[in-house]
Amino acid sequence: MLSFIIRRLASTLVVLLVASFIVYQLTAISGDPLRDLRASIDLSAQAKIAYLTDALNLDVPPILRYFLWLAGAAGFLIGRGDLGISIAKGEAPVIDALAGAMFSTLQLITLATVLSIVVGVAVGMTTALRQYSGYDYSVTFFAFVFYSLPIFWVAVLLKEFGAIRFNRFLEDPVFSTTAISTIALILAVVSTGIAGGGLKTRIRVFLGSLVLSAALLIAMNLSGWLKTPSIGLVGVVLTTAMIAGIALLLSTGFSQKRAVIIVGAMALIAGALWLPGQYLFFYLEGPMGILAAIAGMAAIGVGLGFAFGGDGKRDIARTAGIVGGFGGLILVIDEAMQYWSRYLELIPMQTGFVSTIGAVTPTIGRENNMWLSILDSYAHLILPTAALMIISVAGYTRYARASLLEVLNQDYIRTARAKGLNERTVIVRHAFRNAMIPIATIIAFDISGLIGGAIITERVFAWQGMGALFNAGLNAVDVNLVMGFFLVTGLFAVVGNLVADLLYTALDPRIRVN
Repeated sequence: MLSFIIRRLASTLVVLLVASFIVYQLTAISGDPLRDLRASIDLSAQAKIAYLTDALNLDVPPILRYFLWLAGAAGFLIGRGDLGISIAKGEAPVIDALAGAMFSTLQLITLATVLSIVVGVAVGMTTALRQYSGYDYSVTFFAFVFYSLPIFWVAVLLKEFGAIRFNRFLEDPVFSTTAISTIALILAVVSTGIAGGGLKTRIRVFLGSLVLSAALLIAMNLSGWLKTPSIGLVGVVLTTAMIAGIALLLSTGFSQKRAVIIVGAMALIAGALWLPGQYLFFYLEGPMGILAAIAGMAAIGVGLGFAFGGDGKRDIARTAGIVGGFGGLILVIDEAMQYWSRYLELIPMQTGFVSTIGAVTPTIGRENNMWLSILDSYAHLILPTAALMIISVAGYTRYARASLLEVLNQDYIRTARAKGLNERTVIVRHAFRNAMIPIATIIAFDISGLIGGAIITERVFAWQGMGALFNAGLNAVDVNLVMGFFLVTGLFAVVGNLVADLLYTALDPRIRVN
């Protein structure tokens, strides 16, 4: 394994060097970074031209200048790297500009990519299991429609309907009778399509979903939940229990009583920790404090699994740990939502909760409150995350469907069914794992491309990330800034490619890295 990693890194290093040389030369000859200064009549312009010419080595031919830049970049191997200064960023160090842009881009893109993978793969797998059904045809139709939509058009529509009009609705958030009937009917149809089964099963699912959806919407009207949203003790228990049910369905199943008891107990534990958590969260500071709370809940689940899991303790511990981690996340979200009223008092009332531009609200930063900052991040992430997800989910849905359908036609799947294994075991343990092999390649490259940013989305939503940084570097013929962007994205691409290869061995034991 180690020798394989070393060989891959060595080969990709050569590719990076060649690619960086080409990009450097093309950027350097594309224009004059001092063009505006040369046309200036300011008396200090000549002095600044001389200073920048020396600082950027502009008196050195681009071919030789590349090796000066490479020497500075190679210095990071010994902790003394230097990527030079950026003209586009007011002569600030490139490394500082990259650090701020990387954080902004990761904040924007990571959530969208993770949700796109989870939702896209889940929907794609369910359509494969309901092949040629009305649900399959509907998802296929909308997947092709969404996949063909231009991102800038989607972003503009989301601004209008997802922010401006929705914020008006939040001023007096009450669902009309027509809205309740329509939403409940749509959810019932979707639930019926996913559940499948015989006619009686479909009728039961349809009626159950219809009644439950309508009851929830009516309860939201009566309680005014949309005006002052919160999860609360009951919400924490029910949400964690729902996650526990999904986790059991995908892992051990409901036939193991120990697994059901231990994993189900995590919902009660999350509820039991709700009240103490109100005081504990006062002492949490920054992202590390939140991660510590989530990791603590996960550790409780793992501990219970190994202590009382019996023969299947490893699988039970893993499932309980995952449910515990999600339970901790729900507790964190519940704590942040308790500051909702205070947040609404601080934001500009004319814009509403769902923000259309930028990454932060200036008035929130002056409060120095972590939970208000979390709510502010939610508000600014809603629209760009939705815009990126609409396009990405459609692609993952098609990939996942095609991959699972191919696997279901393999001989070993028919053999597993002939041996008497139940359908859940055949799908989850055998088909799903192998169906994820081609998806792993796409996921790895998508994750490695996160740091490259989304230029169009960032422009529409005025988000200053890596995409905006790259665009600014090109417009100013800022070679150092463009090369800093290329260095970061190139390294992430190399790591993503390597992770994809290693994922193959984890998903399919027949594949060996040697």
